[in-house]
Amino acid sequence: MNAPDLNLRPAGLPGELTTALSQHFGPRFTTALAVREQHGRDESPFDVPPPDAVVFAESTDEVAFVVAQAAAHRVPVIPYGAGSSLEGHLLAVQGGISLDVSRMNRVLQLHPEDLTVTVQPGVTRMQLNREIKDSGLFFPIDPGADASLGGMCATRASGTNAVRYGTMRENVLALEVVTASGEIIRTGTRAKKSSAGYDLTRLMLGSEGTLGVITEVTLKLHPLPESVAAAVCFFPDVASAVNTTIQVIQMGVPIARCEFLDAHAVRAVNAHDKLGLREAPMLLMEFHGSDASVKEQAATVQEIAAEWGGADFEWATTPEERTRLWTARHHAYLSGLQMKPGCRAVTTDTCVPISHLAEGVTAALADAEAAGLPHFVVGHVGDGNFHIAYLIDPALPEERDTAERLNDAVVQRALAAQGTCTGEHGIGLHKQGFLVEETGAGSVALMRAIKQALDPLGIMNPGKIFAA
Repeated sequence: MNAPDLNLRPAGLPGELTTALSQHFGPRFTTALAVREQHGRDESPFDVPPPDAVVFAESTDEVAFVVAQAAAHRVPVIPYGAGSSLEGHLLAVQGGISLDVSRMNRVLQLHPEDLTVTVQPGVTRMQLNREIKDSGLFFPIDPGADASLGGMCATRASGTNAVRYGTMRENVLALEVVTASGEIIRTGTRAKKSSAGYDLTRLMLGSEGTLGVITEVTLKLHPLPESVAAAVCFFPDVASAVNTTIQVIQMGVPIARCEFLDAHAVRAVNAHDKLGLREAPMLLMEFHGSDASVKEQAATVQEIAAEWGGADFEWATTPEERTRLWTARHHAYLSGLQMKPGCRAVTTDTCVPISHLAEGVTAALADAEAAGLPHFVVGHVGDGNFHIAYLIDPALPEERDTAERLNDAVVQRALAAQGTCTGEHGIGLHKQGFLVEETGAGSVALMRAIKQALDPLGIMNPGKIFAA
């Protein structure tokens, strides 16, 4: 799939809008090319001209001012957080303003007695956990990158802990949102549940900036576990590693994290982080609970792994050892890019019912090997989600075409298994056609109607989710 046609893209901002933003924001409004280019590139393979301007907002009222001004001039607004998206979410395909909320990075209210916290959208997950560490609580959603929490809401992010703690969908209680008209609204409360009207919080989660700009987030927190242990285990083949995971989940073992790396991914993190791990299909697992429960979980998983040929269990029980292993896992994407210097990655992620996971991963790897493209697989296999990255030379269109053909095959297998075309990356520019296949034309028409009702001028991150 190619990026949308850019021939209709307008040139520059209206003079009146430029004047209003410049007067209001001073140096926090810029049209400098270097800043625009920084805000016009993510980790997707799409090449799109940068936005026409960048505004650095520092409050909800400033976000509302930008959106109201943009609406008055029918200029697109693209929310920007940490810039770590993979599917082209932040690209200015119709020009307009990149609205950077990274400076809105304060933890506003911590209620440890209720296990809740309210933050601005530019707070990152790692920052949040640093700031609340003395409370005995933590926020578990860990997509790998140190993403902003506003962006994690916008893409309904998941990650390594989702198998035990859920995704952003289960851990966001309330939002403050600036709508497409510049109005400030609140959705949800700090209560654990509500039956009051439509669930606008869940509507905004996963909307990819197409319905409004998230300016505050109220989150659930979780108690830090009494005991934590991590382990790596190596397998003779991919299917054995994935089948071990399937059996662990089916037996109800409350494992906190269960990550898969294929041999290529292990080789890449070894080179990047000097780990010296055996270069074979690997599971990286973590157990949370009391001392007794962690030992029981670990013993059960070791028994299951042994039945599938798992060997060389290596334990990490100190915080330093665990951090070293998980840092390597979080570096897997950047490590993988170094396998082919100068490359771009075409990435895809799917999620399937757990019983179909082994066949999906095995088939994806077989296809990639047959095609001859460098690639690597990592996966949150505990919840049926895996990612594969195809490394391409951006100067060779035939490599991009091959990667997209392989991506299509991965997605089609997931849909045939009643899974989804994306477990956590989102639709963005890359998977718009697959959204119709997965949900049906009627569902997409209903989504479009919601978009039209909430954003009648079409200024909120246009060109994303829906194909033209």
